[in-house]
Amino acid sequence: MVLSRRRCTESPSSCDTSISFWCGGTVSSSNRGSEKRHATQDHIRGTTENIERRLQDSAARHQFGIIATHDLQDAMKKKGVELQMECRIYEVCNPLQAKKVLESDGAISTALPCWISVYGSPAHYTLATMRPTELMKAFGNPEIEPVAREVEEVLLEMMNEAAGNKG
Repeated sequence: MVLSRRRCTESPSSCDTSISFWCGGTVSSSNRGSEKRHATQDHIRGTTENIERRLQDSAARHQFGIIATHDLQDAMKKKGVELQMECRIYEVCNPLQAKKVLESDGAISTALPCWISVYGSPAHYTLATMRPTELMKAFGNPEIEPVAREVEEVLLEMMNEAAGNKG
């Protein structure tokens, strides 16, 4: 995968960038800033239940657990707000990796666990996650960079498997 980086000279809110992985295997990236803060897996067909099952299977293979699932469409509906798209957020964690970064800096607990989101409609779902390598930069601790990189690689693999691309 080829990644490009640009320096962001605008406000932080305008420096969002994503990397997209298309189900056909073609990698595409869009640049709107200096860093790729989140990754997406696009054009996933099937039901959220099938995607969830593949994500659960992949998480187990990679020694990650799904701690919680948040159905935002349902939660918002209960508050009287209609969200047109489906949106589920999965809290995922590898306890051994979490222990390493937490023992390095307890404040990292504010960035845990990792989240994988599934949103869209049956004709087009997207999986997305915040990149741990980007999140950990906020703590200014170079010791945690290798752990963040390992976790990020696994999260991207889990997303790929949940999308039905392998596994």
